[in-house]
Amino acid sequence: MNATNKPINQKAWWLVLPVLICVAFSAIVPLMTVVNYSVQDIISPDRRVFVGTEWFASVMRDDELHQALWRQLGFSLSVLLVEIPLGICLALSMPAKGWKSSAVLVVVALSLLIPWNVVGTIWQIYGRADIGLLGHALQKLGIDYNYTGSAADAWLTVLVMDVWHWTPLVALLCFAGLRSIPDAYYQAARIDGASKFAVFRYIQLPKMRGVLMIAVLLRFMDSFMIYTEPFVLTGGGPGNATTFLSQYLTQKAVGQFDLGPAAAFSLIYFLIILLFCFVLYNWMQRVGTQEVEVEK
Repeated sequence: MNATNKPINQKAWWLVLPVLICVAFSAIVPLMTVVNYSVQDIISPDRRVFVGTEWFASVMRDDELHQALWRQLGFSLSVLLVEIPLGICLALSMPAKGWKSSAVLVVVALSLLIPWNVVGTIWQIYGRADIGLLGHALQKLGIDYNYTGSAADAWLTVLVMDVWHWTPLVALLCFAGLRSIPDAYYQAARIDGASKFAVFRYIQLPKMRGVLMIAVLLRFMDSFMIYTEPFVLTGGGPGNATTFLSQYLTQKAVGQFDLGPAAAFSLIYFLIILLFCFVLYNWMQRVGTQEVEVEK
């Protein structure tokens, strides 16, 4: 038998079987259940009526859903515009080697260890004017801050809370990307007399494109599905200022017990996330490659 004609052992596919079983029970079966609910009117546990796409049409005509979608898009885009540049700056300022690097990494990652509901509770107390440090300090400065009564204050508080909680994740990913750049690139830049901005523009940023893609996708998906933090902090208020899509879905499914519309909405929600992630992924894949083609 030649070296190029190696025997193929199909038994290796059995190693994938546990993963397929776990995915089937944790993702595929629940998804099929949601699809089943989305085309039926569940009157009682024993009575169900097939309605086809009626729930989808009803959900798409829902004005409250449209408002929640725009709020969600605005929040997710704001998260990306703040956390990605801030995470990059934080990673660039962190020590590269030695015990200082390890200490800074531990300190930066501390907020990631806090559970989501605890984060909401922390900022709920932190923003109060009577016992909270932030609320009391802003009132002493003459700033009328009240996240329970002002829609703008509530929205900004949720945004700052998310930035505080998840910017370290972006920083850690960028730090890993920076540490993977060989020293030869920096040595060549020093020989050519490149400035710090030129090093960042032509060496560090292109080499971080892979981890930045992961950071953008992760933060977009997480922020688009945010629920616990704003629910604990503001309960979706004041009014509907911080009622995002996930909380609106919960109100439909649990509060009103409209399983059919909630299932249809959850499928639309899932497709929206897939669509935006697909667009972001393709856009970030093209960023940088077009410049290389132009230079060639």
